[in-house]
Amino acid sequence: MDDHAFETAAATPSVLSSELLGFPPDARVLIVNNDDFGMYHAINAAVVDSIEEGIASSCSLMVPCPWALHAMRLLRQRPEIPFGIHLTLVCDTTHYRWGPLTAKEKVPSLLDDTGELFTPAEVPELLARARLDEVELEFRAQVDAVVDTGLTPTHLDWHCLADGGRDDIFDLTVALAEEYGLAVRVWLEPGRQKSRRRGLPVTDNDFLDSFGLDIDGKAARYAELLRDLPVGLSEWAVHPGLGNEESQAIDGGWRVRRTDYEFLTSPEARELIQREGIVVIDYRTVQQAWSQTGAPR
Repeated sequence: MDDHAFETAAATPSVLSSELLGFPPDARVLIVNNDDFGMYHAINAAVVDSIEEGIASSCSLMVPCPWALHAMRLLRQRPEIPFGIHLTLVCDTTHYRWGPLTAKEKVPSLLDDTGELFTPAEVPELLARARLDEVELEFRAQVDAVVDTGLTPTHLDWHCLADGGRDDIFDLTVALAEEYGLAVRVWLEPGRQKSRRRGLPVTDNDFLDSFGLDIDGKAARYAELLRDLPVGLSEWAVHPGLGNEESQAIDGGWRVRRTDYEFLTSPEARELIQREGIVVIDYRTVQQAWSQTGAPR
């Protein structure tokens, strides 16, 4: 799509994000992004397999996690795998912990009364307490830890914080994306409206988080969602994991991850994508459009 065509499309408020990316109006376009890359080994292995052998198209790296260095080594060995940074202020597990990259004394508002990152159940307290300057310190530390190795992410998104959880955190993240030349995953309506006013592509349709799906009958539900996928740009945030003994020992969500992995790597998933004519893309296409247009203010 040439620059003039991009500008013309961006100026039309009713245009689909998929059209901003150069696809025809009737195209069904899907990003299948593996979240939580770097959390632990069984996730890392499943993420790579779901991209190389399955229908997943990209992943998001949790930089503070214990297996992030291993994940970054896998990315260096596989430069064809597109990935974003899963900005992380929350720790999911009770006996398998990670903390901020920034020295704790510099980001006290991001820590609970025991000096640890908040859990998902404590997100309201985190959002009430977190100082924006400390959030920026930690977000920059996570992004710089990746780009300083020579890796080139495509986008930013958040772990357990929908669109950052607060308007000012959302705006901060978008500003960082502009600075680093990245896209942002945007799926709540306020952020979508703000982005669309600037002609920036964001998901056109309901966002899917695989932790919101029932484990029983999940493969059939995924198949139904593919058959019914609407026109425009859609995104699935999936969470593949091997579900092995390591997973079961440290992660209460291992069944969600195992059932995601089973479907993403199944022959049925590939056949459905092909039969339905769904175009699976990754964030490199979105990143290019964001870089051309500039982030919203």
